[in-house]
Amino acid sequence: MRREMPYTAGLGERYGYATGYRATSHPSLPNYLAMSGGSTFGVTDDHDPSAHPLAAQSVFGQALAAHRTATVYAEDMPGPCFTTSAGRYAVRHNPWTYYVRERAACRRHDLPMTGLSADVRAGRLPNAGMVVPNTCSDAHDCPAATADAWLRTVLGEVMAGPDFTSGRLLVVVTADEDDHDQGNFVLTTLVNPQLHHVVVSSPLDHYSLARLYAEVLGVPPLQQARSAPSIVSAFGLVVGPGH
Repeated sequence: MRREMPYTAGLGERYGYATGYRATSHPSLPNYLAMSGGSTFGVTDDHDPSAHPLAAQSVFGQALAAHRTATVYAEDMPGPCFTTSAGRYAVRHNPWTYYVRERAACRRHDLPMTGLSADVRAGRLPNAGMVVPNTCSDAHDCPAATADAWLRTVLGEVMAGPDFTSGRLLVVVTADEDDHDQGNFVLTTLVNPQLHHVVVSSPLDHYSLARLYAEVLGVPPLQQARSAPSIVSAFGLVVGPGH
């Protein structure tokens, strides 16, 4: 990890990381559904939303229903809430597009990544957000060093913005799944000024991430996230609408 992704490894050592964080399954899509909806909804493939129209609530829709904010920023997505893959944009990595009852909200708030910089500078990053790299920036089609450089650029900008410097932004860097060689354990880094070289070895997973969204929003966790181990407790964080 340090050799291939030194910037990302350094963030984990400075702030915090989890060594016992496990992805939900293979392939990619079920993992993104677990993160965003607290369930894989029985999905076992990477097909487009037309094959898996989910009549369920996502953490992003839940945020809006609670009068909070939500935005997904997807690199190289041709237009808002784009429901088919195009070039290096992989719709299977953009989970909000699968929740059909939230499609109108998705069209307003699931946006190309080109809008991220302005939101960072203005201090208006969402209460529930996700940044989706393209299939080169996430190391799927390109070397890990490319992903590390991408994270250095994106996180460097985010960490210089007022949402992070004020202490109110928690950044989670994780992967959807492993390369079939690590027992589906994925090294997961948390970045927030509350954290100082915290290493957590207790079991966590993508349902824990869905629970984290709920704990940040101050709403009930969705589906299997209700019983998932808490990232907040594991890392000793203070989160919620007042923080």
